[in-house]
Amino acid sequence: MLKHVLDVIDRLDDPAASGKSVAELLDRAAGPEGSGAEVVTVHGDKGSTDFVRVRVRGRRGRARGGDAPTLGIVGRLGGIGARPEILGFTSDGDGAAAALAAAAKLLEMRSRGDVLDGDVVIATHVCPDAPTQPHDPVPFMDSPVDIATMNEHEITPDMDAVLSIDTTKGNTFINHRGLALSPTVRQGYVLRVSEQLAGLLAVVTGEPAVTFPVTTQDITPYGNGVHHLNSILQPATATRAPVVGLAITAAAPVPGCATGASHETDIAAAARFAVEAAKGFGAGALTFHDEAEYEALVARYGSLAHLQTLGAGDAA
Repeated sequence: MLKHVLDVIDRLDDPAASGKSVAELLDRAAGPEGSGAEVVTVHGDKGSTDFVRVRVRGRRGRARGGDAPTLGIVGRLGGIGARPEILGFTSDGDGAAAALAAAAKLLEMRSRGDVLDGDVVIATHVCPDAPTQPHDPVPFMDSPVDIATMNEHEITPDMDAVLSIDTTKGNTFINHRGLALSPTVRQGYVLRVSEQLAGLLAVVTGEPAVTFPVTTQDITPYGNGVHHLNSILQPATATRAPVVGLAITAAAPVPGCATGASHETDIAAAARFAVEAAKGFGAGALTFHDEAEYEALVARYGSLAHLQTLGAGDAA
């Protein structure tokens, strides 16, 4: 996996990085069949970015008419670079690098005959010159497009679960370098941490699983005027499926716009976790939450889907 991470970062750490250059890298990993990567350039008020989405078809996946569940892997970020203000690959780009490395690995596996049961849809975006924005305790990366646009291009209706990978270093309470797992979030409910995913994280890292707290405001959409940890759980505002955040973390606060702050081995661990989760989820051997427990909560307390919206009143 580290080989794929190094290839991906080498491709992304370039002022000319683009969705096309990433698609070429994925095509190379996929072999003669090609990756089938889709690249869409979207323009916003603060520039443009290239969305990249690839579907790795499974043996019993929906793309082949099968019934195996589909996993979504989202590399969430503002931008991989903040040029011309800052030169180089930003810490914020780790989520994109992990998702793309996982995609390259899954495509390579498929070309060699190791085909997963279910489809895996991997999506992220590539912007080497994104803006920055103030944030406490350290500055964040901004993005040329808003969160709703990201969700539109990165979340598909057929995703049965979503793993959102994001750099989550700009805080003072995840005092751990490596990876941390969020509770499962589904349509406004913050559910318990998946024991299966926590167990998998321990296997992948070789260390006890680390989790991080999630508040109600973290799972509401950006733009409602309240503080958010970061965008790691923003995919949960755009799907009915359960969403889990996989945070790439640091033991001290690190600005998202900082360069020289990415640890390739941590990115590789995140990508390996994504691949292993995809294996188990597509085979029906791993779940993101207890479906019966979730349904019992909804039956007893009602829907909390209104938390997926901007709600009432004036949005900031």
